[in-house]
Amino acid sequence: MAEDIRIDKWLWAIRVFKSRSDAAEACRMNRVTVNGSYCKPSRELKEGDIVAVRKQQVTYSYRVKDLVSNRQPAKNVPLYADNITPQSELDKLNVPRETIFISRDRGTGRPTKKERREIDALMADLYMEEDD
Repeated sequence: MAEDIRIDKWLWAIRVFKSRSDAAEACRMNRVTVNGSYCKPSRELKEGDIVAVRKQQVTYSYRVKDLVSNRQPAKNVPLYADNITPQSELDKLNVPRETIFISRDRGTGRPTKKERREIDALMADLYMEEDD
């Protein structure tokens, strides 16, 4: 389609980011790499380039199949990019968050001193296990 396309425009067009300014900001914050090197939002892409985008704790990887400058419907995205994100990165999305939730009946108020000590002991045990 297009001869030369900016990376921020391409990332927006294939729906990696909701807006082009979000894509440009990610480039400026070194969250986007092309073929292993950080890039500016104005970096021009070629077919076959490998684009890696870090969003939160996951780094998504895409291979450029075709260049596009207009925002595409979600069903057309596979025509322009191959998602080559390794399964190990995708597994990070499903990691259970270790949180402790102690349920208390409504209206029972704050924990008593004895209950608070039990909660602190439980928390201390968990933190000791993580250090091992």
